[in-house]
Amino acid sequence: MFRGSDPINMDTKGRMAIPTRYRGVLANMCAGDLVITIDMKSTCLTLSPLPEWKKFEEKVAALPALDDLGEMLSRFVVGQAKDLQLDGSGRILIPSELREYAELEKKIILVGRTQRLEIWSEDNWNAEREKSQENYRGMLLDRDNMSDALRNLSW
Repeated sequence: MFRGSDPINMDTKGRMAIPTRYRGVLANMCAGDLVITIDMKSTCLTLSPLPEWKKFEEKVAALPALDDLGEMLSRFVVGQAKDLQLDGSGRILIPSELREYAELEKKIILVGRTQRLEIWSEDNWNAEREKSQENYRGMLLDRDNMSDALRNLSW
């Protein structure tokens, strides 16, 4: 449903336009009702259509009461969530505390993650992409080295 990345300019009030290619999908799926919150693994925000967010909340609520992951998700991810509505121009207003968390300035990147979108500062996105490429290369080298070691084993 959501894929690819789009560079976007956020205005001085913290508004960003949702790309046209997603507006129809969001109108059909959730009438423009969205939920935005922090991402605990990265310095970015997640933006979810309300029906997808409700599925996530149900999963969090189903976790055992003493589960550390459930506690963290409930307290920080659900606890920081804000309801948003697409305006008539296809824009959302990102709350200032969330903009601060994600270090958002004018240049931002919207990244499709199938069922949700991520909102990154351009600098954080570029650093994350570079780190991920290095990690991926390392995994490939490790895999190749492991394969070489296994091939060299002989009885």
